Amino acid sequence: MTGQEDPLTAPRESARRAVVVGGGLAGVTAALGLADAGLDVTLLEGRPRLGGLAFSFRRGALTVDNGQHVYLRCCTAYTHFLDRIDASRLAPVQDRLDVPVLDAHTRKLARLRRTAAPVPVHLAASLAGFRHLSLAERASVARATLALGRLDPADPALDEEDFGSWLHRHGQSPRTIEALWDLVGVATLNARAGGASLALAAKVFRTGLLSEPGAADIGWAHVPLGELHDTLARRALDKAGVRTELRARVGAVHREQDGTWRVVTEDGELRAATLVLAVPQRETHALLPAEAIEDQDRLTRLGTSPILNVHVVYDRKVLRRPFFAALGSPVQWVFDRTAPSGLTGPGQYLALSQSAAQDEIDAPVSALRARYLPELERLLPAARGAGVRDFFVTRERTATFDPAPGSGRLRPGNRTAFPGLYLAGAWTATGWPATMEGAVRSGSAAAAEALRTLGRAHDHLFEEAA
Repeated sequence: MTGQEDPLTAPRESARRAVVVGGGLAGVTAALGLADAGLDVTLLEGRPRLGGLAFSFRRGALTVDNGQHVYLRCCTAYTHFLDRIDASRLAPVQDRLDVPVLDAHTRKLARLRRTAAPVPVHLAASLAGFRHLSLAERASVARATLALGRLDPADPALDEEDFGSWLHRHGQSPRTIEALWDLVGVATLNARAGGASLALAAKVFRTGLLSEPGAADIGWAHVPLGELHDTLARRALDKAGVRTELRARVGAVHREQDGTWRVVTEDGELRAATLVLAVPQRETHALLPAEAIEDQDRLTRLGTSPILNVHVVYDRKVLRRPFFAALGSPVQWVFDRTAPSGLTGPGQYLALSQSAAQDEIDAPVSALRARYLPELERLLPAARGAGVRDFFVTRERTATFDPAPGSGRLRPGNRTAFPGLYLAGAWTATGWPATMEGAVRSGSAAAAEALRTLGRAHDHLFEEAA
């Protein structure tokens, strides 16, 4: 991007131009959708890379993901996104849901697995054998699951209630909530049951567990995230004709008298008929012109929730599974990232994903080391006596929007009061929590709204955003 455009020719030339601000999954999706419909698209990203909050970086000889990101088979929009950037083979999904769950106190291992039977029978055998719960607790889970299936996640009343209260009313013990509901909910919602909107929780569990037998099968990248969301995404953008500008921080946007948009960066200005803001909610609030959406300050009231990732490199192999979840421990989920990181020779690299980490997000590395290394030794006997080659943490203080009760009414749709201006991001009103799926859906929906306004045909390459 060069200096300021010629004001005499800019309005005429900008009629078919689109600018997307933000190179995360939402922005990349929106840019691809607009370019595929024939628009002249420029994507502006302030960082030196694409990928938003799902990226990789180098640490010595290792390639490190900032955090462990997974998706489910029911995440159809993200699956289509992977197809679109030719990355599906690099992030495969389990043949069937299989989650090892290890209790730190009893050292017992149970598994959450499905069969090919119809919903909800597909989980019946796994629940019946889930020995982390008593027989009475397992029966209560079955009753609560059926009750959850009768809820409508789109009901505004559900957004005002917390999931924990609903679970207590439906006979779920504290142990049941810890061992099952929070095991899934914390990882997907980035909040514990008592702090999560019932509407969002219902969306997660109904879609993942009660829509079809394979909906909850887990997929994750077997290569660094940067290879997917930066390298391959950039290749797809280039092929689609999108001009991608990195290190292009947007300072302001202005609506011109002719209805076009002027986008101001440190390096100059761009004019376009279509503008998609695909940046976090507070950054969006700072860029939006006055009265772009109803109760615009609600974007500042939509809070954020952190995720902490703990990275440990051992001098030997201490875990023989690709991942597991833990109970009775501050450890939540542990993944083997040895091969994707490029670690060679003896040793193993484990990544601990710690969601809803408000209490630890600012803790010193020394304190986290003192807390988590003994816990790993308690969970993994092979780690006792193993040498620790490296220990470090990555912190995403604003990893997701806060899915607290009432958050639904704070999330805006993709349209604004101004023709040509659209919003995208996992924090918009997708009906989904702040996941890669939600981000892609929001970008697809923003592009579709823009193309409708322009009277152009559009294909939902990334699925409907409902």
